[in-house]
Amino acid sequence: MSGDRPTMPPVRLPSDAELARDALSAPLLARAAKLARWAGEEGVPVGVGGELLAQQLREATELLGLAGDEDGDAYAMDAWQHALDTGLVDFEEHEEDEEEDEGPGVDADEPRGTAVAGEELATLTSGSPADILDLWLAGFESVLADAAAPDLGEIADRIAEGEDLDLDSLDWDPEGEADFLDGVLGNLYLLTALEQSDADHPVPLPALAASMIVPDDMDEPTDDILEEVSDAMMRLDDQFRLLAPTGIIAYRPVDESLIEEVDGEGHIRESVDGVTSEDPEEEDVSRYGMVSLTPLGLLAVRDRMQEAGVDAPAVGDLADKGADALLAALPGHPETAARAEAELWLARRTPAEAAAELLAAGRGDDLDAPSRRLACQQTLSLLGAGAEPAVREVLDDRELGGLARVWLAEHGAADVPEPGEDMVFWLTIDTIAAQLAASGDTDELRGLVESLVGQHSGFFDAAWRVDHPATADVLEAMGRLHPEKKVAKEARKAAFKARSRG
Repeated sequence: MSGDRPTMPPVRLPSDAELARDALSAPLLARAAKLARWAGEEGVPVGVGGELLAQQLREATELLGLAGDEDGDAYAMDAWQHALDTGLVDFEEHEEDEEEDEGPGVDADEPRGTAVAGEELATLTSGSPADILDLWLAGFESVLADAAAPDLGEIADRIAEGEDLDLDSLDWDPEGEADFLDGVLGNLYLLTALEQSDADHPVPLPALAASMIVPDDMDEPTDDILEEVSDAMMRLDDQFRLLAPTGIIAYRPVDESLIEEVDGEGHIRESVDGVTSEDPEEEDVSRYGMVSLTPLGLLAVRDRMQEAGVDAPAVGDLADKGADALLAALPGHPETAARAEAELWLARRTPAEAAAELLAAGRGDDLDAPSRRLACQQTLSLLGAGAEPAVREVLDDRELGGLARVWLAEHGAADVPEPGEDMVFWLTIDTIAAQLAASGDTDELRGLVESLVGQHSGFFDAAWRVDHPATADVLEAMGRLHPEKKVAKEARKAAFKARSRG
């Protein structure tokens, strides 16, 4: 993997079998499959390009139970087109019509061919989970392309009014629109991977739109920027309504009462100022749209990222790798993903094998070594008594003896030797170095620093002598973190001594 290849946090995906069940129950694919079975081997008459004729559209709408829905015909047409796009339905044009063009005088509702159940219909019943997901992904890609396209109904209306349209007059940038939608889905993916969004914690549409529009260094959005956010919300509302039936997202649309028509276009009636943050009052923002990626959505976006050369790992990718790869990766994982990854890795090994491999990989004096050892300690904590022999073997190891004693004490082991002062201070420096690398100057670390200094008189006089590569950096951090000026000054002096010693 190249050093400059973009890397995403890992995501937790259900099994292929669970994802395939989700795909089969997604509204769009389920409706498309039902219509494909309705077409059957005998087929139904269709118009140009396989479009349903008026009578067949009425039958399809009723078959799907959508006759009472004002948008029922549109949903049925979408499902039928999806069946064509995915091969669930095949269109066979009448031979006498193959050379004809549809022009004036040709009845648009005249049969031009027959649509029959396609070969892919069997995939839904007899294909493997992977086959079903491949079919679903192909259908999703088709819908995603449609979502990034301009409103064909609006274009038809403008042409009917005599406008001469081209891409410039449509104000449509195909590549830019596709990139924008990819960016939005990428942001949703990142929030989900970082465990900041899920089905129970959807992302407010204003915050999602703002993440694409508002510059990072802008403290207060200008009126022009807020107008851009509002326009982006309307685009996303249309696009998410189209994408939701694929099963990629769970979406609560923008409240219709907030939308007003201005010059034939929809706009948010009220200002979005104050609802563009990521944590606004839910009662205020929910009406502006809420969205979250589903497990199918994670699968689809991850697939697109990998196609684009992004490193988008999934939890479990490291299960058959060595402990060195595991400990190198875990410090960058969100907490629950890290635990799940560690558990899957441990499941492939006996406790004794796992402990020995983890401890060997935890050694080192490089900059990343403290983070590896903290990950090693956290992973070891998941093992039971079978790991004890391997842990006892490193009791005299300067780098590992401290964490070995912690493990033994936590597991109620007998005959745990007391650590010497040198080992206690070395482990303290190592632990703080790892926490600094993981989170920086946090309130939690500030509390730890206060506790350590309070419990050990002469702490800094002993700490600067610790032969650890991170000693000086840790002492400098303690000087930043401790609230008492006198103690902070002692920490800075100790850091200076540690650097001078080396």
